[in-house]
Amino acid sequence: MTCPKDLKTIGYTPFCYHANEPLFRVCRDVPIISALSHASDLLHISKLLASDAAMVRDSDRHAWASHFLQDMSKAIIDDVVKVLEAPMHNRSE
Repeated sequence: MTCPKDLKTIGYTPFCYHANEPLFRVCRDVPIISALSHASDLLHISKLLASDAAMVRDSDRHAWASHFLQDMSKAIIDDVVKVLEAPMHNRSE
């Protein structure tokens, strides 16, 4: 069985769409531990921005920044889940 520390992102998951076409994708070959750590950092910043957005009524820039960070975080997590769910990584040797 593959050790989780040896698993890497597959680089398939897109995010941030324009006219139904993805503008970005998660990079492949990033260790999943690093990818999840990065997603956690993005979500933390997103949470802070969402809190600011709730307090600032004259601008939506905080809310949009939070939205895009959440979109990036979800793509990273979805890419990692695809790796973890792959049949070749779920079999016992």
